Amino acid sequence: MSGTPIAEHAFLSDGHTSALVTREGSVDWLCLPRFDSPAVFARLLDDEAGHFLLRPANPDAVAVRRYLPQGLVLETVWTCATGTLVVRDCLALGRHDRGHDLGQTSPGVLLRHARCESGQVDIVVQWVPRPEFGLIHPRLAATSGGVVARGGATVQLLSTNLPMTISESRTTRESRGEPGTAEARATLEAGEQLGLAMQQAPAWGEELKGWSARRIARTVDRTDAAWRSWSDLHQRYRGPLERLVHRSGLVLQGLTYAPSGAIVAAATTSLPEGVGTDRTWDYRYTWVRDASLTLRGLWVAACPDEAARFFAFFARAAATQLERGLPLQIMFGVGGERDLSERELPHLHGWRGSAPVRVGNGAWTQRQQDVYGALLDAAYRLRPYLSDLEEPTRTLLVAAVETAAATWQEPDQGIWEIRGPAARYVHSALMCWIALDRGISLAPELGATDRTPRWTTIRDQIKAAILTEGWNERVGAFTQRFGGDELDAATLLIATSGLLPANDPRVRGTIDAVAAGLSDGRGLILRYRGGDGLDGVEGSFLLCTFWLAEALAVTDRVEEAETVLHRGAGYASDLGLLSEEVDAATGELLGNIPQAFSHLGLVLAAHALAEAIERRAPRSG
Repeated sequence: MSGTPIAEHAFLSDGHTSALVTREGSVDWLCLPRFDSPAVFARLLDDEAGHFLLRPANPDAVAVRRYLPQGLVLETVWTCATGTLVVRDCLALGRHDRGHDLGQTSPGVLLRHARCESGQVDIVVQWVPRPEFGLIHPRLAATSGGVVARGGATVQLLSTNLPMTISESRTTRESRGEPGTAEARATLEAGEQLGLAMQQAPAWGEELKGWSARRIARTVDRTDAAWRSWSDLHQRYRGPLERLVHRSGLVLQGLTYAPSGAIVAAATTSLPEGVGTDRTWDYRYTWVRDASLTLRGLWVAACPDEAARFFAFFARAAATQLERGLPLQIMFGVGGERDLSERELPHLHGWRGSAPVRVGNGAWTQRQQDVYGALLDAAYRLRPYLSDLEEPTRTLLVAAVETAAATWQEPDQGIWEIRGPAARYVHSALMCWIALDRGISLAPELGATDRTPRWTTIRDQIKAAILTEGWNERVGAFTQRFGGDELDAATLLIATSGLLPANDPRVRGTIDAVAAGLSDGRGLILRYRGGDGLDGVEGSFLLCTFWLAEALAVTDRVEEAETVLHRGAGYASDLGLLSEEVDAATGELLGNIPQAFSHLGLVLAAHALAEAIERRAPRSG
């Protein structure tokens, strides 16, 4: 059963796809050629679903890992009794990928480079490709400069100058390992280097060309320089948790599909929200809401130069949906695909037996009213950088405001994508209010000034409904649903929305009620309590914890905000990565990783705290 702690994984990206590498030196997750493609290594979800190991042969070797500064090149320093080995892993960036063009020409190659720094180190390499999430056990064969794997619709090539032993069939006497495995053992002396490159192509296309050890080493260095060029342009934040905010900006950029500008919610599928539960979802797609909010995070942690590309992507993906009177689809494939039908992979046992493993996401058919506000709020905050909007983008934004105005009273599945009956959620109404409010402000840029009187009337109607039907005097807070009494962490966003002044007692009451009523005992915040149509219990939601910190900061409760922010940030891995949730019993990270929403929440909360500290500081003169 696969069960390596989620926090033990490092994240690599080339702006097209991602890989996860364990502390033990095994690539246990890699989808090619895109984030949402089938995995060729999926030991993350099943021990038999493929991996790529490079590490010292000595099981007692000690690993210390880090990212090279300002990027996503992983460096692991292995210390053995006999010597020291340094391994650098990355997904290669293209020769001309620099700054804002990061990832545009990525070749789709996983690179692993090892160098013996002192003494001598015995190493082991295992290459176990299992395309289509482990369904295919390909035939492996030695080739000039490496090993080729053939099976199904793709072919994989491992470039290496190591002599590899291939285990092809259980009936072959010479086979020592699992069929379809290539393995090598070697000794590196001080100063000696080893390069490994793995790539994939369609089985019926041109033959893959191998990579030399020199090219591998040179490209690792070039990829490191490319990431630094991006950071030099983007990393401007100064304030609390500066290093984690910068790391989060890199993660958010790493979750961006460079060709289209789409931002995936996470790099993985089916890491559970609760151990042993069926709360296993595929997050390798771009949600309108998540991506819009993530763009805000990039604005703080980095810079918004990619904003126009982002809005153009959604305008093309949505096409004429809103104009035809249809609700905006809440999520798309990274290339703009619509049909994300969900299916299960019964041959995979799941992380720690948490099944089913799913690909696709059934939420694509849901109605979620909050997407309009998320889209307009992102445009509003980035308006200085959107002066020359393309006509399809203007049309999309105007139609989003109009749809929010026409449908804000209709029930939906809400931000948490409840798989049960639709309801009227306070957060959904709030986001419709934001859509109208931001649309009014953007009307000159959108060519919609003639609509502002009607938009203003509807905006005020939504506000009145939230203040009367969404507020519960007995609970002393805004609640999850109109007329309900259940708490929902999403109502914390009222504090940052502009619906009410930050010092309004109803804002403070909601903050206090959520902090008291949705705390897990560790001081982390649950999304809500009560049934949601699913079995099992989920973990505490890191995004909601950061929402609480942000709400405390904007209401000038600085010490409380700082405490909550640092508490949530304390669950980041040693590499600064966050998943979706935390197990309330064990404190272990749960859910898909790295999770854009969690990193976004940290970024925005830290920024809000920095502003609160500045407001408090005495002014000279």
